[in-house]
Amino acid sequence: MDLQAAGTFDVSLTPDGTPDAGPDGTKLGMMLLDKRFHGPLEATGQGRMLTAMTGVEGSAVYVALERVTGTLDGRSGSFVLRHVGTMDRGHQHLSISVVPDSGSGDLAGLSGEMRIRVADGQHFYDFSYSLPDD
Repeated sequence: MDLQAAGTFDVSLTPDGTPDAGPDGTKLGMMLLDKRFHGPLEATGQGRMLTAMTGVEGSAVYVALERVTGTLDGRSGSFVLRHVGTMDRGHQHLSISVVPDSGSGDLAGLSGEMRIRVADGQHFYDFSYSLPDD
């Protein structure tokens, strides 16, 4: 990836329905995602998340699709992020990438990967991306 953008974001998760608990203690749930990105990415993110919380503390998984709309380094448009996150007894594995051909407007042709981290209650993103002709 040729370009980098880093900043902060605010996130709100809202349960969408009642979690479905299985006989093994695993709960399947759905959440609505609402984000506000700040910095080189000035945008809103809205999406849906599916979750599975196991009966083992610290083990879970989520998948999500999130439409991001706004500006990236001054370019206007939207794109979709694909999230896959796994917690394996407290060890996190997270992959977030731009869905191919989901970019619109000035962000058509966007590709990239995003990393997120949380420190002292604040959410941060690091976005490595490329655009055609960059």
